[in-house]
Amino acid sequence: MKKTTFYIVGKHPVVEALKNPKRRVIKVFLTEDSKKKINRENSDSNLLKNINVIFKTKKELDRYCTKEQIIHQGFVAEIEHLEKKNLRDFIEKNDNRKNINLVALEEVTDPRNIGSIIRSAASFNIDGIIVKDRSFPRESKLLYKSSSGCIEFVNIFEVSNINTALKYLKSKNFWVSGFDGNSNKDFSKHNWEGNNVLLFGSEGYGLNLHTKKNSDFIFRININKKVESLNISNSASIVFHHLNINKENS
Repeated sequence: MKKTTFYIVGKHPVVEALKNPKRRVIKVFLTEDSKKKINRENSDSNLLKNINVIFKTKKELDRYCTKEQIIHQGFVAEIEHLEKKNLRDFIEKNDNRKNINLVALEEVTDPRNIGSIIRSAASFNIDGIIVKDRSFPRESKLLYKSSSGCIEFVNIFEVSNINTALKYLKSKNFWVSGFDGNSNKDFSKHNWEGNNVLLFGSEGYGLNLHTKKNSDFIFRININKKVESLNISNSASIVFHHLNINKENS
């Protein structure tokens, strides 16, 4: 069955899609300058080999991202979706691993936030991100641009129900840790050994009550008391960095 296609824009999203052997790139729309940049910066590999390259002016490429008000940098591509990754298959294949760190996003829908979280997850060696399939903006240009191409090498697990996924992971000896600014437990004081799920709630409402009940711990991130809260992607980045250092030192 033929897969649906969609467009992504920006240098890093397009270049990383071209580098990913699992990603089918249908067409690439480039300016003359952006083609030279790809060839110059990737001289050891011919990324455009067997790729249908169509040359456009900067103004012609503008129409692909006017609605989202993002900058294409002379790079636009039409791509197919990757094969969806199955959470249970991943857990079974990694049954003997220790210190697996997964992230679960409950009703987080802003493409910029999700993309930034994906970028931080790649930067700090998070093993995968669990999202609700109905609210995941899988074809968003903003998502791809904000992830800076990192979506090409982060495990994204789309599930129908976050709580069902959490219950399954708990049965596989994962600790579920939710993050809430009203908690009195500092996450940095916790012993992060073992397998963990880091749970973040929606941008406006945080974690819902039912999801909190599936959490083993609820933590906060200590910040200046004059500041009400952090953006969710900033919060996630702080936590990911701390766990990555903890893993490297263990």
